[in-house]
Amino acid sequence: MNRSDSTRRRVVLVTGASRGVGAATAQRLAAPDIHVVVNYREKAKRAQAVVDGVISAGGSASAIGADLSDAADVATMLGRLRDEFGRLDALVLNASGGLERNADPGYALRLNRDAQVRLATLALPLIPAGGRIVFVTSHQAHFHHEGRALPTGYGPVAAGKRAGEHALRALIPDFAARGIGFVVVSGDMLDGTIIVRLLERRDPAAVATRRSSGPLPTLPQFADAVVRAIDAPVTSGHTFYVGGHDYIDQSRPHPTAVTVLP
Repeated sequence: MNRSDSTRRRVVLVTGASRGVGAATAQRLAAPDIHVVVNYREKAKRAQAVVDGVISAGGSASAIGADLSDAADVATMLGRLRDEFGRLDALVLNASGGLERNADPGYALRLNRDAQVRLATLALPLIPAGGRIVFVTSHQAHFHHEGRALPTGYGPVAAGKRAGEHALRALIPDFAARGIGFVVVSGDMLDGTIIVRLLERRDPAAVATRRSSGPLPTLPQFADAVVRAIDAPVTSGHTFYVGGHDYIDQSRPHPTAVTVLP
């Protein structure tokens, strides 16, 4: 896509979009007036399949590889976005990690906090007034400060994601000064996703406990919420909750800036 094309389409970058929530979000953004940039770390073929799916659905898309924990990769990615499109209308911070078998002890915090803050900060010059940053997280991370029990091995991820959300919320005044909104989408475990399959092998009782509280939201339901969050007429700092009503009920009183979805 060249610059003349991009002036007729909004440009949305979805990180970690070669599979799972990111891929489903990219697919649901397929529309003639949106160009979806599918970020991936190393799965180029998988990312290209997502791009092909968006195009087949009548949208516009391209893939760009970058390890968000690598500052040089991030700078290169943003340079390409600047050169190819000139702007970024929405940034969906979906990429996360820490459950990888060979991840070092500090990786979850580097990726889920430090990398998110770096990308959001460095992307600001590309985001015009009226643009929005969406941070994707889980209830296990969003409510981590309440000290709830977590699935085996998920503690570093939850702590890192919670720290990332906290750090990004601290930047809301900086975002607002540029006319850029910031919202959070938090969901319960998502039925059928790779994360739930991993957790079922590591700690099946934890997944069973979540299922006992009610049906888990599905990947399509959560992706729809992420897409909705990009344009919803809400104030900066708003949180969208998807599933896990027992988390939400036990965390009352709520701030007013929340939306609870099925």
